[in-house]
Amino acid sequence: MQTVQQEELLTVLRQVLDPELGMNIVDLGMVERLESEGDRVHAVLLMTSPACPLGETIVENAEKALLGLPGVKKARVELALEPLWNPSRMSDWARRQLGWA
Repeated sequence: MQTVQQEELLTVLRQVLDPELGMNIVDLGMVERLESEGDRVHAVLLMTSPACPLGETIVENAEKALLGLPGVKKARVELALEPLWNPSRMSDWARRQLGWA
C-alpha cells in the first residue's frame, strides 16, 4: 500500500473553497496539518474566523475531496482553534486576489 504524496493531497484540497471568500483553503493558509499513511489521511484545518458558521461545511467538503483521490480510503478532517489563523498564512496569490499585495 503506497502512501499518497503531500502534493497530491494539497492539489485536491485546492478544490475546496471557503464559501465566504470564494478562495481555496490551501492558498488561504487554512491547512494547519496534513498527514497520510497508507490509505489514510488526516487533516487539521484552521478557520479564518474562530466563529466561522461554515466550518463544518468546509470540513465535509475537504473530506469528500480527499476521499475522491485514488488511494485514499479513509479521510479524517478536523478543525483546530489554535493557532489562530492570520493573513500571513495566505499565499502570495491569495493576497493579490484580495488586493492585499
